[in-house]
Amino acid sequence: MMPQRQAILFGLSAVLLWSTVATAFKLSLRYCTPIELLLYSSFFSTLVIGVILGSQGKFHLVFQCSRREYLFSIFLGLLSPFLYYLILFEAYDLLPAQQAQPINYTWAITLSLLSVPLLKQKIHWQQWLALVVSYCGVVVISTEGEPFSLHFTDPFGVALALISTVVWALYWIYNTRDKRDPVVALFVNFLFSLPFILVYYLLTSDLRIPSLNGLLGGAYVGTFEMGLSFILWLMAMKLTDNTARISNLIFLSPFLSLVFIHFLLGEDILPATFIGLILIVAGLFCQRIR
Repeated sequence: MMPQRQAILFGLSAVLLWSTVATAFKLSLRYCTPIELLLYSSFFSTLVIGVILGSQGKFHLVFQCSRREYLFSIFLGLLSPFLYYLILFEAYDLLPAQQAQPINYTWAITLSLLSVPLLKQKIHWQQWLALVVSYCGVVVISTEGEPFSLHFTDPFGVALALISTVVWALYWIYNTRDKRDPVVALFVNFLFSLPFILVYYLLTSDLRIPSLNGLLGGAYVGTFEMGLSFILWLMAMKLTDNTARISNLIFLSPFLSLVFIHFLLGEDILPATFIGLILIVAGLFCQRIR
């Protein structure tokens, strides 16, 4: 198979997996709390990424990081998966999936805004236009089509979903400074985040035997959302000779996600959700205007 076809196949596979995670989050949260889901999924993702490193013959690189790189991984692991997924799971616990999922896609807008003070980048009219258009979509979705009423379905849930985009954007901004192999860095970050997650779990929850459904949900989220999808996307970007073509595949994900949300969760997709999602995606496209 030609490298470009392989890249498209890997990219589409990653997009398909990302399209299922909103549904997986909501189904899993029926059987466990957000911190329990984070604990189970982080364990499985760390295990899966470690197995992938071993199969690639790179596991020895985990022990060759510098002291500064290990400290950096502690910081990145605190941001994600600990803070990011904890806040995101809490948002999904409070909001319908059709609201939490599109709002989460605005992290790219947040990324461009935070790049101004942190990366000393200039913000152009495209970013301002993207900001206005995308957040109009957020208001339409979170008010269920009544934007002028400003009556949000769950204000705290919407706030958590937006805060998660800030944490995720910060993670990727600081991640640009990491020169290690990306899979090695991801494994070390996840490994160092486990103590934070475990301590938070012990401080906030009663110890109990996890349900089988909760464990299966954590296994799916950890394996596919946190692990394999990232590896597949890296492989797609490495093989492609047209980065823009592959990166545009990501815009399929939120629309495919609505299909899974409707048929597997049983949520009736509101017209406002579809309109708001179109606005958010249009805002993301605005960022690409040259």
